[in-house]
Amino acid sequence: MPTVFVRVFQEPGLRKKILCTLGILLLYRLGQNVPVPGVNYRYVTQCIKAGGGNGGLFGLINTFSGGALLELTVFALGITPYITASIILQLLTVVVPRLEALKKEGQAGTAKITQYTRYLTLGLAVLQGAAVVAKAQSGGLFPTCQVRDRIVPDTSVFQTSVMVITMTAGTAVVMWLGELITDRGIGNGMSLLMFTSLAAAFPANLWGIKKSGKILGGWGEFALVIAVGLCLVCLVVFVEQAQRRIPVQYAKRMIGRRSYGGTSTYIPLKVNQAGVIPVIFASSVLSIPTLIDFGGNSASGWSRWIATNLARGDQPVHLTLYFLLIVAFAFFYVAISFTPKEVADNMKKHGGFIPGIRAGRPTADHLGYVLNRITWPGALYLGLIALVPTAALVLFNGSNFPFGGTSILIIVSVGLETVKQIESQLQQRTYEGFLLR
Repeated sequence: MPTVFVRVFQEPGLRKKILCTLGILLLYRLGQNVPVPGVNYRYVTQCIKAGGGNGGLFGLINTFSGGALLELTVFALGITPYITASIILQLLTVVVPRLEALKKEGQAGTAKITQYTRYLTLGLAVLQGAAVVAKAQSGGLFPTCQVRDRIVPDTSVFQTSVMVITMTAGTAVVMWLGELITDRGIGNGMSLLMFTSLAAAFPANLWGIKKSGKILGGWGEFALVIAVGLCLVCLVVFVEQAQRRIPVQYAKRMIGRRSYGGTSTYIPLKVNQAGVIPVIFASSVLSIPTLIDFGGNSASGWSRWIATNLARGDQPVHLTLYFLLIVAFAFFYVAISFTPKEVADNMKKHGGFIPGIRAGRPTADHLGYVLNRITWPGALYLGLIALVPTAALVLFNGSNFPFGGTSILIIVSVGLETVKQIESQLQQRTYEGFLLR
């Protein structure tokens, strides 16, 4: 295996891309540790060490930012606004005719949709930045910390505007860094930034479990967490690679004196066709009531019910809604991202058919039937693995369990995709694979 990485770095073009990617990731990590102007970082550190972070409203954003949100740094919002904007544009493409037409225009239309995504990202960054700053000024980011009111001593309009603008600018820089990795690095830039944020929190969380453990000086809990993490990684790899291959046969066609077609291929339908998007959807939807109630009358019955049942991730109401929303969004996203009728029409147009199934509507019905059957285990798998942090909260008496369901899903998926990217680029230069050496 060491010779594999040596040969990767021996290729000048690939070595340049890898070093460029590593440099951008280092710059990204640096920005995650630079505090926003107007924040008393000493009190922030004190509250973080006291373990008073908010895991409800901004828990998902803090996870994707690698803990930078609670530290109120320049890159506090991370790429969460970009992820949300991308999902919104992808959904609107199905219902807005103009966006659907742009998608069919090819590269020019995709570039236009990307530009709309950037504008929407900045708008979402302003809203999320304002919510984070307001939460920090009111002490809501660290509800149990005694010095929470001293984190942002200046609550004037000017200072608040500076903090929101700084966070928005940080989001724009993060978006630019991700596009640089995609264009000049090894590709898959936004996903690699998310991977870096999640992986950066692993060492501190693992050591925190060891320090708070009681079995063999904490090493017992440490070994148990590592074992659970490895089992989760194996499970995620198995499910993420699982697919149902539907055979497709193309009829032979004679054009002049040459024969075309007559080949056999397959349509790969993944068990987890939706990826991690349903988990992000469900977390975002559950945070809406808390966000609406923010700044309202905390003494009202509705506010108390939200704070008790929805804002806390260990409550039965929150867990039940979270699981049901993940399953529902998994079916919803698969339905809009894979259209059996469109696939059947394309197959018919090019002379393809599924053996034993007539072309046209019967093919579309068969694809829809198979897709619904395999979406059920994928949706239940997403719902169950997203509840892993809650189980860890009960077992380890803390919320610093590093191998959360969402984190493992993203890290494994991005890791597999990155290896495939490097392998494909290596094959273009040496005609040899990356994994088979």
